[in-house]
Amino acid sequence: MFRGYALDLDGTVYLGGALLPGAAKTIARIRGAGSRVVFLTNNPLRTPASYAQRLAGLGVPADPGDVVTPLGVLTAYLARRHPGRAVLTVAEPLVDQTLAAAGITVTAEPAAAGVVVVSFDRTFSYAKLLAAYRAVRHFGARIVATNPDPFCPTPDGGLPDCAAMLAAVEACTGARAEAVLGKPSQHMAAELLRRLAVPARDAAVVGDRISTDVALARALGMTSVLVLSGATTADEVPSSPQRPDYVIDGIAALLPDSRPSGPTEGSPR
Repeated sequence: MFRGYALDLDGTVYLGGALLPGAAKTIARIRGAGSRVVFLTNNPLRTPASYAQRLAGLGVPADPGDVVTPLGVLTAYLARRHPGRAVLTVAEPLVDQTLAAAGITVTAEPAAAGVVVVSFDRTFSYAKLLAAYRAVRHFGARIVATNPDPFCPTPDGGLPDCAAMLAAVEACTGARAEAVLGKPSQHMAAELLRRLAVPARDAAVVGDRISTDVALARALGMTSVLVLSGATTADEVPSSPQRPDYVIDGIAALLPDSRPSGPTEGSPR
């Protein structure tokens, strides 16, 4: 048992709209032992409040403060690194709404943009790509991305994620993102440590991606636990440059077995 657990969501706690086997029981056991649980996701399509509501609906009580998403990290980064600059987004409406609520100007005019924010965008279009291209190529806007994931795991095989949109913007502009803010970035790591409020050596990151979840754990000195219920298959583990401390089939196998062991040969019954 660890004093703190950072649990990925998509592919770790649930997949699509269904809770993965053993998730609710495992999380209840962690909390019952007095350990802290923080949910850590690279998916920018929901607010922390929406994620908390979704978890509660699946039988896992959660508060918005228990959930870390790239959007909160994004607003803090822009306020710190690009104060006063207008932002043009390649994103879904929630990103625009989140930025505006934080007092950051959102623009559709390439000439007015100081930053182009690229996110997981199921409404991605040529018009959005063209606007981003002009903002960066013609007017010198910087590129910031919400997360590095190439796809989001779903029951039917996944959806192209932020890395796909970012690759298109980088390819046509010849520029590179100055920051990618989700796991395993230092920006997400700092927020995770703040929320967990336990020493890194006493915490574990549990997730389904080696390149984000395991890499984040390694960077922070946390224990890494890879689950094979989402994006990563067992065949991919041996060739990965990042090696997880533990590999398990799913979150149901996360904790030590709490059942009393049976009598051994020669022991009293």
